[in-house]
Amino acid sequence: MKTKQKTHRGHRGDIARTEPGRQRDLTDEDAIYGRILAAIFEHRLQPGTKLGEDRLARIFDVSRARIRRVLPRLAHEHLVTLEPNRGAFIAKPSVAEARDIFDARRLIEPGIVARFMQSAERGAVAKLREHVAAERKARAAGDNPAMIRLSGEFHVLMAKMAGNTMLARAMHELTSLTCLIIALYDSPAMPHCRSDEHAEIVDAISAGEKARATRLMVDHLNHVEQGLDLNIDQTAAVDLEQALA
Repeated sequence: MKTKQKTHRGHRGDIARTEPGRQRDLTDEDAIYGRILAAIFEHRLQPGTKLGEDRLARIFDVSRARIRRVLPRLAHEHLVTLEPNRGAFIAKPSVAEARDIFDARRLIEPGIVARFMQSAERGAVAKLREHVAAERKARAAGDNPAMIRLSGEFHVLMAKMAGNTMLARAMHELTSLTCLIIALYDSPAMPHCRSDEHAEIVDAISAGEKARATRLMVDHLNHVEQGLDLNIDQTAAVDLEQALA
């Protein structure tokens, strides 16, 4: 790995962070986007939930015009669907789309692991270990929303530190969609993310075992997909104010 030092933003809530130099108050469009995205990641907003402009404007104390600028951004990332004369809804991936997303991740993520091992700056493995430690802490505390969010952010963090902007963007979108898929098709009888798999991937990377690390990543994605029941629809009604609190 390279020895040049480089500062990365902390992992907690990283997917939902605003851009550097932007306002962090609730009226900022990046902050509104981040709050909705975090609610998706933590399964507080379920697939199919209606995002009424009036309700969102009241929740965030902003104009409907500002909400209208945020929703297309989420739609561009396929997290929200905009339906004429009906409004905006949290996306509801089909079974075929769910399988396509996992196929895409199995193709992309071994390459991210390999690039990370080749190109990541010194200290990057330590950042992954810190993230895994945060996952363990959330799991031990029974904080399921944080555990779900951190599990997804692990993959985005690795892609960012691998140094390829396009791969990082792809992982941001694929991981967000995976959260929707898990919310929609999660099987109560199967854990969707085994507690030690991220740590095993990091250990293999640290040891320089590329073949093992990439194999563990694929195995991990397979286990996540196997933890789903792609024949069910468990969508439930959601209180929008509570979900975005």
